[in-house]
Amino acid sequence: MKEIIEIDGSMGEGGGQVLRTAIALSALSMKPIKIYNIRAKRSNPGLRPQHLTGIKMLVKITDAEVQGLYVNSTSIAFSPKQCKSGKFEFNIGTAGSISLVLQTILPVMAFAPRKTELKIIGGTDVRWSPPIDYMKNVFIKYLEKMGYKVEIEIIRRGHYPKGGGIVRVITHPVKKLKPIEIMELGEIIKIEGISHCVKLPRHVAERQRKAAIEVLRSAGYTNIEIKSEWYEPAKDRHLGPGSGIVLWAISDRGAILGSDALGERGKRAEQVGREAAHKLLEEIRGGAPIDSHVGDMLPPYMAVAEGTSRITVSKLTLHAKTSIEVVERILGVKFDIKENRNAKVSVKGLGITNKYIH
Repeated sequence: MKEIIEIDGSMGEGGGQVLRTAIALSALSMKPIKIYNIRAKRSNPGLRPQHLTGIKMLVKITDAEVQGLYVNSTSIAFSPKQCKSGKFEFNIGTAGSISLVLQTILPVMAFAPRKTELKIIGGTDVRWSPPIDYMKNVFIKYLEKMGYKVEIEIIRRGHYPKGGGIVRVITHPVKKLKPIEIMELGEIIKIEGISHCVKLPRHVAERQRKAAIEVLRSAGYTNIEIKSEWYEPAKDRHLGPGSGIVLWAISDRGAILGSDALGERGKRAEQVGREAAHKLLEEIRGGAPIDSHVGDMLPPYMAVAEGTSRITVSKLTLHAKTSIEVVERILGVKFDIKENRNAKVSVKGLGITNKYIH
């Protein structure tokens, strides 16, 4: 009988990050886990629909035994058995974030037996979570540097409150994850982005795009390529209106910094574009090669990779610190963190080997 690891869900930021990281690491390491006080520091504590989806996916993928899996549950026991591959489809049922579900799933699928295809229905561009364009054009590029290839295809966007976005994700497992070492930003050689709108006039996406370019050019950047995405009303299968913009800056040392902004009722398109551009400039001026959102998501991968990983993050958020605390508790590794103007984070990884790949 394996020892059950107990995690206090109120630690650190006391929200969904504890849950996502803990369940992912339990499924990856095949260690049974119990999490209590789930999202205790939130105004609506307990499991939300998007948390259920991520866990249900892992229950199916790992043949796990689970207790406490229902909306508003504040305690869950999760005991995985084996990791499976294949084709899976899951519906969050709300505009709950697909990106946050991927935070739970992707670390596990790195060590799956074979290539796996996931179809997830939910929110692609929602508040308080990375937009799917950010996951596709910023985050998974860092996974590629570690040898883990993930493909993301946006079939349909889903905005709050209707959701209904459809994303296809294909994961290609690894024998071992390579360590990552990105300490210096270098020079920015190009800025790219995607400005989109659905169920809205085409000019909304264009105005977001132009406003972002204006801000970036005034800061001295000229190599800018921001695409505008819009759908003709007759061919538009989206459920509700929405808009947003994601930008990313690429450096000569292979760093990618991202930023984003979402449209909302009463918020001018120009304001959306400028907001994303100013966020990106702030990240660039910070001088770190990794932005705070990637910094939130990389620790579990660094902990299971081979060798020592070292990164410099613009800012170590409470989400990141919580994730690191959970990783240390479950996997027994020790992160070294030096915070000054930026945060330097390093860890000697476990070098976990995928037993299914020979």
